[in-house]
Amino acid sequence: MNETLQTDVLIIGNGIAGGTAALELARRGVRSLLISKGADESATNTWLAQGGIAALSEEESPDVFKQDIIRSGDGINHPPAVDQVVSLSRELVERILIEKLQVPFSTKNGKFDLAREGAHSTRRVLNVKDMTGRVIQQHLDRAVRREPNITMLYRHQAIDLLACPHHSTNPLRQYDEPRVVGAYVLNLDSGRVWRVFARHIILATGGLSSIFLHSTNPPHAVGNGIAMAQRAGARLANLEYVQFHPTSLYQKGDEKPFLISEAVRGEGAKLVNRKGDFFMSRYSDQADLAPRDEVSRAIYEEMIRHGDDYVLLDLASFAKIAIEERFPTITEHCRSQGLDITARPIPVVPAAHYSCGGVLVDLHGRASLEGLYAVGEVSCTGVHGANRLASVSLLEGMVWGARAAEDIAPRRKESVEPWLVEEIPPWRYPPQEEEPDPALIWQDMVTIRYTMWNYAGIIRTNRRLDRARSDLDYLRHRILKFYQKVAVTAAIIDLRDSVQTSLLVVEAARHNQKSRGAHFMAPNP
Repeated sequence: MNETLQTDVLIIGNGIAGGTAALELARRGVRSLLISKGADESATNTWLAQGGIAALSEEESPDVFKQDIIRSGDGINHPPAVDQVVSLSRELVERILIEKLQVPFSTKNGKFDLAREGAHSTRRVLNVKDMTGRVIQQHLDRAVRREPNITMLYRHQAIDLLACPHHSTNPLRQYDEPRVVGAYVLNLDSGRVWRVFARHIILATGGLSSIFLHSTNPPHAVGNGIAMAQRAGARLANLEYVQFHPTSLYQKGDEKPFLISEAVRGEGAKLVNRKGDFFMSRYSDQADLAPRDEVSRAIYEEMIRHGDDYVLLDLASFAKIAIEERFPTITEHCRSQGLDITARPIPVVPAAHYSCGGVLVDLHGRASLEGLYAVGEVSCTGVHGANRLASVSLLEGMVWGARAAEDIAPRRKESVEPWLVEEIPPWRYPPQEEEPDPALIWQDMVTIRYTMWNYAGIIRTNRRLDRARSDLDYLRHRILKFYQKVAVTAAIIDLRDSVQTSLLVVEAARHNQKSRGAHFMAPNP
C-alpha cells in the first residue's frame, strides 16, 4: 500500500491561525492540506475563546495599544512583533473576519459594541457576546469547506515532522542544511500512518495548558507542535511563561473546565474572598483590572492564606449591563450548575490557560528550520513577552497566519524532490504490536498533570522544579519504552508529547531565576 500524499503546504491545526493561513493561501491559488486531530471544528482553543479579538480602534493611537501589550508582557516583548500585530489589526479584522467570513460582531447604536478587558486601557475588543471564538471558528470552517484549494481532514494527527537529514536513509544528506519536508500523519479511524510531503509545513497546533491539572483548554492541548518541533531541531523560546487564567469556574468532581471570561471583570465584576473582603486593591494599583498573572497569584495567595478552595467573583452587585444579554453562555452554563450569576457571586479558581512561548519564529512565522512555519499559540512571536494581554491571542494567530501565507505564496512552485520521497522510509510499525493499556495511559497523564500543577504551576521554587524534573525524567523513560511497543494512537501520542513538553517547561523555568509576568519564582520554603 502506497501510504503517501504530497501537497503544496501542509497545515497542522485548524483554529484561527491555521484556518487563516489556509484561506489566505487559497486566495493566492496555493493548495494546502489542513489536518485536525479533532472530529469537528469544535476541537480547538479558538472555539473556547469567549472574550473577543482586540483591534486598534479608529479613535485611539497605536502607541496606547502597544503600551498595553508591553505592560502586560512585563517589558520583554519583541518590539517589531508588537508593531506588526497592532498595525495590521484593523486591516485584517475588517478584510478577513468582517468582509470575508462575515462574523456578526455585537453592535450598539449602529457601531461595534467594543468591550474592555483586564489590563486594557480602553474599549477595543470586538466580541460576539461571550461566544466570540465559537462563532469565528464556525464561520472559518464554512469558508474552508467552500475552498477548492483546501483539503480538510478531521481525525488525522501528526506524529512527527519529516526532517532531512534526520529521516533520510542516504548518509550523504548529513552534509545538507537541515529542513522539514512533511510529517508522519496518523489516520485515527484506520490506524494507518501516512507520509505527507510538502515543501512548506505550518504548525498551528495550539498550546500546552492541559499538561496541568487545572486547565481551560481542551484535554488534548498538550504541546504536540512544540514537542514535534523540538524533536526536529527547531529553536524554542519563553516556555516558562505559562499564563494562568485567574477565573475558571470552581466545580467539584470531573466536570469539564469552564472559563469565566476576562470581560466579566471588564464589565465591573470584583473579586472577593469568602470572608467578604474585596482584596485586589491590596495586590495591584489596577485592582480587578490588573494583568492575569497578578490576579492569578493574588487569588492563589488568598486561597492559601484562608485555606479556601476558591474565591468569589461578584458581577451581580456591580454590573451596569444586562448580564444575561452580555454573557449568555456563561449565564446558561452556570445556571446548569445551579448558580444564578445575576443574583450570586461566582466561585472561581485559576487554571492554566495560555503558553506565551513556543516555536521561535520571525515576522512571517518562519522557524529556524527551513520549510517550517509556526503560527498561533504553538509559536513564540515575541508579541506577548512574559504575559499575554487579554484578547490578543486570536489577533496574533490571524496576523501570523496571514503573514505566513504571504511569505509562502511566491514560492508555490517549489516541490519536494522525488529522490527525497524515496529516501524517507514509510512508518515502521512494531513487529509484535500491542494494544495500549488505557489504565496505564490515564495514570501517567494524571501523574504528569499533578506534577506540573504542584511543582511548576502558579508559584515555583527551585526545590519544586528539581523534583518535577526528576519525576518527569523517570516517567519519560518508561513512556518511551511503552510508546515503542504499542500500536500508535492519539492517546499514546499525547502522552509522549505531554511528558516531553512538561520537561521543556520545567527546564525553561529552572534556567530563568528572575520572576517576570507569568513566571514567578519564590524562595524555597
